[in-house]
Amino acid sequence: MPDDVVVRSGLRAGIELDRPLARELARELRRAKALRAATRALRARPLSERRLRERFRSKGISHEAEHAALATLASAGYVDDARLARGRALVLADRGWGDAAIVARLTGEGLTAGEIEAAVSELEPEPARAAGLLFGKDPRKAWGLLERRGFDPATIEAVLGPLDESPAEGLG
Repeated sequence: MPDDVVVRSGLRAGIELDRPLARELARELRRAKALRAATRALRARPLSERRLRERFRSKGISHEAEHAALATLASAGYVDDARLARGRALVLADRGWGDAAIVARLTGEGLTAGEIEAAVSELEPEPARAAGLLFGKDPRKAWGLLERRGFDPATIEAVLGPLDESPAEGLG
């Protein structure tokens, strides 16, 4: 039995294991199981609270144990969705992704719209990031690259200018 479970449930030598103590022991064991599952998942990379809740459910962890584990992890600084959103947004921006792609990726990671909006607002402006990707590239290829990377069409046009080089003429 894990030491932390023994301590938190109040077990000691010579104590009678009555029903209330057995319930407390079971509750602490469920909490320990939830914490083990979360720390195993967080070892690879940070996860949002929503993603951790999904992992808990897939492992059959009770709502009470899930709540206790998340509270413990949040108080220790292991679960911080705002920090996760800022960090992931910065990494994606540094890798050349536009705001739309960053928002989609962060949404898929289970972050809230408010956290995502705050994180994206802290990034270098999208036009500056787009311009940094285009050095020496053909404008037509650059347009496609920026589109695929989730840059806003208005940003692309602001950085590259319109692709139509001839003035618009009538149909006749």
